[in-house]
Amino acid sequence: MARIFYVLRQNKNEQSKICGKWFAHSKTIETVNTRKLAQHISEHGSIYTPDVVYGVLEKFRSCLLEMLLESKRVKIDGLGIFYTTIENKKGGADTKEEFNVQQNLQALHIRFLPEQEAEMNISSRQFLKKAKFVSVDALTGEAPNGSDDGSNGENGSGTNGGDDSPANGDGE
Repeated sequence: MARIFYVLRQNKNEQSKICGKWFAHSKTIETVNTRKLAQHISEHGSIYTPDVVYGVLEKFRSCLLEMLLESKRVKIDGLGIFYTTIENKKGGADTKEEFNVQQNLQALHIRFLPEQEAEMNISSRQFLKKAKFVSVDALTGEAPNGSDDGSNGENGSGTNGGDDSPANGDGE
């Protein structure tokens, strides 16, 4: 059964306008690696063995990176689009001539935009409608096996990425 586990955390940052408010944070119970995903795919009536599926997934990964590093977007029909964005260092260059990649760029990010066409829509709002949410506290009073408590050392204000990031609205 499909279930999205969550825990509630209170924002304790006294500098925040939303101090004292409670927010849901998603909790993962397992990280599925490529081998496990290949096994799972092969168990869904596939004629391909887990090793064949694994090989295709590995080739997909390497080719995806290759295409992104060639300034291309990669659209996987029914899933979404992978693309890159550039993060600049604060302050920028004073002039166009003074701009230097090594000095002015902070990072190159891989981004993902979910499919949003009507029949395949997995955008955030549509994904929310399809999910069944279960409070971790309602299960046993503890986080599910394989999961940590998700604390991030930021006084319960959440994070900005990863599996345990807030879905919406609890930033500072």
